[in-house]
Amino acid sequence: MENLAMEVEAPPPPQSNEDNQNFGCAHYKRRCKIRAPCCNQVFSCRLCHNEATSSLSDPKDRHEIVRHDIKQVICLLCDTEQEVAQVCSNCGVKMGEYFCAICNFYDDDISKGQFHCDDCGICRVGGRDNYFHCKKCGACYVVNLRDNHLCLENSMKNYCPVCYEYLFDSVEVSIVMKCGHTMHDTCFLKMMQQNQYRCPICSKTLRDISYQWTMLDAEIEAVEMPEEYNYEVSILCNDCNTSKVRFHILGHKCRQCDSYNTRRVSSPEQE
Repeated sequence: MENLAMEVEAPPPPQSNEDNQNFGCAHYKRRCKIRAPCCNQVFSCRLCHNEATSSLSDPKDRHEIVRHDIKQVICLLCDTEQEVAQVCSNCGVKMGEYFCAICNFYDDDISKGQFHCDDCGICRVGGRDNYFHCKKCGACYVVNLRDNHLCLENSMKNYCPVCYEYLFDSVEVSIVMKCGHTMHDTCFLKMMQQNQYRCPICSKTLRDISYQWTMLDAEIEAVEMPEEYNYEVSILCNDCNTSKVRFHILGHKCRQCDSYNTRRVSSPEQE
């Protein structure tokens, strides 16, 4: 076979993205698509791939892309498939104003404050100066939580107890509750709107509802129990400890912390 030498022109300088604002998908604005190494299919982004494959009828075909394994992208301006890079090797356009060569991630909306966390191993949003990495919890938290939260080992590497989405790489904002467990902020607000004030995992009280306890005190004082119910039962307080209290049909108040977030752990016959 004849060996032909070719002179290769240097790619033109990066073009401005200001005139091309309609590229990308519902998740990210960008000027490239990715070729998924797991199934060799082309998608607008990692999340588009995961949404498409999660709906496949055969469970064996359902899978998620490993972002670090992406090797090839396709420029949306000139349709050139190439190795992962910020600038197209053919037309010179920036395929994303923000680009991470570790996560193979592109995004034009830099107002999100994207940054790569080496400890997390993925890109985060919100601005590097506004977050710190908690090594015990295994994730980035806002700086006002530094030395101001209960650490639970790898607490973010779990599923939201309400919607069951994996929290560590979720694009939804997550919060750390008083007990140290984590969940989506939107799921937490919905739970509060339904007057669900206990952690779905450990049942500890998540906010100050002492005014509700005061109202329950008044109700219990107004409802006198018949003589045959004059006995004590053992209770477990979800907020502190186990104790014995006088039985009442409306609730059992912890003697240590005054919480009604309790449950009976014995019947009168077991006393």
